[in-house]
Amino acid sequence: MQIYLDYSATTPTRPEAIAAMQAALSEQWGNPSSLHVWGQRAAIVVERARVQVARLINAPAESIVFTAGGTEADNLAIMGVVRQYATPQHMIISSVEHSAIAEPVRWLEQLGWQVTRLPVDAQGRVNSLDLRAALQENTVLVSIIYGQSEVGTLQPIQALGTIARAHGAVFHTDAVQVAGRLPLDMQQLPVDLLSLSSHKLYGPQGAGALYVRPGVTLLPLVSGGGQEAKLRSGTQAVPAIAGFGVAAELAMQEMAIETPRLMHLRDYLFEQLADVPGLLPTGVSGAALKTASASRLPHHASFYLPSADGETLNGKTLVRQMNLAGIGISAGSACHSGKLSPSPILQAMGYSDRAAKAGIRLTLGRQTIAADIDWTVMVLKQVLARLAPEPSLLRI
Repeated sequence: MQIYLDYSATTPTRPEAIAAMQAALSEQWGNPSSLHVWGQRAAIVVERARVQVARLINAPAESIVFTAGGTEADNLAIMGVVRQYATPQHMIISSVEHSAIAEPVRWLEQLGWQVTRLPVDAQGRVNSLDLRAALQENTVLVSIIYGQSEVGTLQPIQALGTIARAHGAVFHTDAVQVAGRLPLDMQQLPVDLLSLSSHKLYGPQGAGALYVRPGVTLLPLVSGGGQEAKLRSGTQAVPAIAGFGVAAELAMQEMAIETPRLMHLRDYLFEQLADVPGLLPTGVSGAALKTASASRLPHHASFYLPSADGETLNGKTLVRQMNLAGIGISAGSACHSGKLSPSPILQAMGYSDRAAKAGIRLTLGRQTIAADIDWTVMVLKQVLARLAPEPSLLRI
């Protein structure tokens, strides 16, 4: 029996998206920039997908710039703003950003940019008052992740975007984990730039998009033929874009039913693991879990191991053991050259270095059913009983 519970890492490409990709490969394979009929067939595919993705977030089609994925969309958002300035300015990010934001910002710091990293509470949430206090006269960009992929925290984007907009700073959010799972309305959200990824919503890997609010100016990362409104030169990956469009359209159609179903399964998973002494939910006590779930991604459950020693028992160990049992989950800490590093996300939330090596996440999807939860809980309890010593009272 195999159970996949790592939907935040990637989702299986749905059959409808694969069919659209096959049609593009076999029938609409022209260069979308060519004026002849072969090119125009491909161009129609790209523009149809642009409309489909735009509808998912209630945005005009011309505001969608296709990229190779969420990481490129994040980089285009950050670098597209900062490259407009001849001298370094000030920007604000959160302390729990995805590496697709954290790494380019770290590089910009080396070039002289001033960066403020907003702290988060034990739940992983930014306080809007901290953003207001951090703004400076030369703050030109604020980037706060919408849904944190490791611990599942949702940020108060409406409040944060309102503050940034009132100051005159460009506001970007990475919504890769949110799109297709929760409604996004760009006519209501005070967001200037928003990143999306195809393979997080059952489209193919290798496609993503950046929403650019009309009137917001960016400079491109790649220059050349001027495709994608001159913001992303290069011949578009028509098959991947076609699959992305279909996946986005179906996600929008199914969200009203699928999102409550995922929330129910997520809460059921938390309930089934509530009495396991070797496992605690990250960022919240058991008593407050129900309230905290309102600010968590609907498909996301994250935990840490209070009895972990950071070496023989840690998040990676548990992932490997679960994999041997045919169950795919994920760990939050990073492993470089064989050495396990603490998760910077958990560290930012106040966890010790040892606890920050002991995080795991279980993320649910379209194929997940209650029986999968039951089997996973049984196996997880057995693995923990075998691996863990007497549970310590290690806390954050």
